[in-house]
Amino acid sequence: MAIGDLIRNIKEKASGRKITTIEPYYPPTQNVPIGLPKQVESLCPECRRLIPAKILERDGQVIMEKTCPDHGFVRDVVYSDAELYKKAERWTYEDGDRILNPQITGAKVCPDDCGVCDLHISHAAVANIDLTNRCNLRCPICFANANVQGYVYEPTYEQVLEMLAMVRNIKPVFPPGVQFSGGEPTIHPRFLDILKATRAMGFSHLQIASNGIRIGKDLEFARKCKEAGLYTVYLQFDGTGDEVYQKTRGLSGLWELKVKAVENARESGLRIVLVPTIIKTINDHQVGNILQFTIDNSDVISGISYQPVAFTGRISVEERERQRYTLSDLAKDIESQTGYLKAREDWYPLSVTSPFSKLLSAIWKYEVMKITSHADCGIGSYIFVNSQTKSVTPITKIIDIEGFTMDLNKLVKQKISHIRALTALSAQRLLKKHFREEEAKDGMTPEICLELFQGVVDKEAQKRVELIYNWNMVLVGGMHFQDAYNYNVDRVKRCSIHYAAPNGRMYPFCTYNSGPVFREKIERQYSIPLEEWRQRHRHLEEDRYFLYRT
Repeated sequence: MAIGDLIRNIKEKASGRKITTIEPYYPPTQNVPIGLPKQVESLCPECRRLIPAKILERDGQVIMEKTCPDHGFVRDVVYSDAELYKKAERWTYEDGDRILNPQITGAKVCPDDCGVCDLHISHAAVANIDLTNRCNLRCPICFANANVQGYVYEPTYEQVLEMLAMVRNIKPVFPPGVQFSGGEPTIHPRFLDILKATRAMGFSHLQIASNGIRIGKDLEFARKCKEAGLYTVYLQFDGTGDEVYQKTRGLSGLWELKVKAVENARESGLRIVLVPTIIKTINDHQVGNILQFTIDNSDVISGISYQPVAFTGRISVEERERQRYTLSDLAKDIESQTGYLKAREDWYPLSVTSPFSKLLSAIWKYEVMKITSHADCGIGSYIFVNSQTKSVTPITKIIDIEGFTMDLNKLVKQKISHIRALTALSAQRLLKKHFREEEAKDGMTPEICLELFQGVVDKEAQKRVELIYNWNMVLVGGMHFQDAYNYNVDRVKRCSIHYAAPNGRMYPFCTYNSGPVFREKIERQYSIPLEEWRQRHRHLEEDRYFLYRT
């Protein structure tokens, strides 16, 4: 039932009851060092041993400094704007729900004792499963590539089902979303079968991290994906012209394929989230173009997940300093290139959404996934886009996010016997309290906002709001995955994106792809040599979806 409908149903029953006044208070923060300077645990980029590090402010930037006894001193930029960094810390809500059935108990050292251990603090918001390390591209910035590694990692259909069953068994709440990644997941021989099985197991939101080649080249394939249960394509998208793809992906002609992939997604009923990898001096001038492309296609594109590049291999100090791109660089570039969002005013850490999840848990009477990642992991904002007028309204312009989330968080934590009725009605009143009617346009109301909030986890509600009210809510976010130069162990413990592996374990993103890099260990254990794979699968080498042969 929609929040708006629920409120309408309970208004009469709830009328006359005294609603507890919510007094302002400072939002709770996670149990991590707050403020600058601070001491954290990090890794040596050379030997990967655990070493102490200091995070401090210098010349308006946030810097990490550390020294390995064997490999010397390392400095890296964590945030280019110290004020935005401090704001993200202030508005990071509490630590998450620990996993009640961790796969490793009695763990001593993070990130080494991983898979997932009882040191981990946040449950998964999304579970990733790599279907293959094969790809129909050879991107120079990719960390998973069969052609580079010399072996093929491609779990069987049965192995994938076992991994899904493991994810489904996570307590207290399993992630509703599963993202299939790779390599290029759409080239797995049983890709469509895997989608159907995943939907049948009760996962509500299926997505793929894809370069879009098969979706763009084959409308019928896109339709089959939709029929099999796919909802969102996380589309590799580094800019709005072919020149940028020649630099980031080493191939011309990709821009036309990206546009076609978006068109085919629209035609087949799929949703798109754009995923740009941003490298300073390479494509940082494109972040505004990417946002405008999203706004122009907000009927099919529901968000952007900008990903500042993570340096997974060896790189010179000079090149790293030249290409390092931080989340505050992203916020500043969005402001200067578009004017839609202001860098220090409109961006918040991802966990600011936690009170909304708590509200839905109270209303629906079952646990809803909460994002409680570390403040350094990501920041974002929502914009409302009217599908008819194409007007753009930042959520922060019409809602006092700080006041509303503080009051909402306090409300849903109260122990009230009639919590379902009282919470829904009180949430509406709180939103009206913090709603800036003078800034609203094109018919936007607090009730529509609540419906849009529900649409984040309830896709049917999202469709209903689009159809009835002509509004789309678009996430503009940035997620900066760690590398060995900026590694912070506190971030690992609060990671909300977990990889499922065929050895029966789950791994946080920043232990699977960086730090200990469990990806390499897992793939080598469950792979075959590239040449052997070629002999077994000669017919796939002529696949028309391969822009590069494997």
